[in-house]
Amino acid sequence: MTLTYLGNSPYCAANSLSILFGDEGPGPAVLEIAGGSPFGLAIHGDDIIYFSSPAWRPEFGINNAMELAGWECDRIHGSPTDAVAVLRQATWDKPVLAGPVEMGLLPYVPGLGQAVGADHNIVVIGVEGDTVRAHDVIGWPFVTVGVDALLKTWEGNTFAYEADAYAVRFNFRRVREVDRETVLRAAMHTAVELLSAPGIPEAAERAAQLVEGDLKSMQYKYLVEFQVQAGARRLADAAMLYRRLGSHGPAEILERQALLVGSLQLDLMTQEYGRAAATFRALGPTYAELRQAFVEAIDDQPGPAT
Repeated sequence: MTLTYLGNSPYCAANSLSILFGDEGPGPAVLEIAGGSPFGLAIHGDDIIYFSSPAWRPEFGINNAMELAGWECDRIHGSPTDAVAVLRQATWDKPVLAGPVEMGLLPYVPGLGQAVGADHNIVVIGVEGDTVRAHDVIGWPFVTVGVDALLKTWEGNTFAYEADAYAVRFNFRRVREVDRETVLRAAMHTAVELLSAPGIPEAAERAAQLVEGDLKSMQYKYLVEFQVQAGARRLADAAMLYRRLGSHGPAEILERQALLVGSLQLDLMTQEYGRAAATFRALGPTYAELRQAFVEAIDDQPGPAT
């Protein structure tokens, strides 16, 4: 893959962490890969298709990305009073990360106004009276939201996975200097772990059956408004970065996956469901191939100097 995709994509956690890390971070693409989100395919909840491993969760992604990149923070959850107290300590120099919040309930997001199961994070930079000021990386810098309104989005009970209510991260600090190449090499082990999760080929076949049948409104919307673009972007970035690293085996398979996932958007929008189903079936065996390619790439890495 000789071109790097630049542009909008739902890199919520990776972009938010990049704001918090500033120039000392490895950048959103590396953090997204370190978090493990590109590696797999799963069906969650009410037959919602995710282009991530069945073993992957957003909380795992944030924790793993921070660990591999050499960062730590403090985290609390469960108490709205304590969470708001942390928000009130936020400043431009010491922002905090609030989430997961339900994106559909954020009052500044147009066209939703109801819970849609979309987990999200916002970077809080201060509280002015009863108004929270934040950077929302989906597209709203310096956005405002009332404290009470934010609390309603923050209960953690609308997602397809278990989530802590009122979770907030703060006091971000770099504890180790880790270069981008080291992060990417460490992320190979994460990829192998996530691609080893049971049920990935079965999820690809189930996804094919779902698009051949009668997709429910939320199943369809989640695919065409989020999952396809997120999945293709993650795979494209992973392919590009591993090719630059010299890990051509994984890069070639990641590129093939990116092309397949990217092609789904038009087929889904134009109701070419047979073609979309064939794409999911073509994806099915690629995950075992990718796992093996990462195993071989790990084996090929130079050992420590003696």
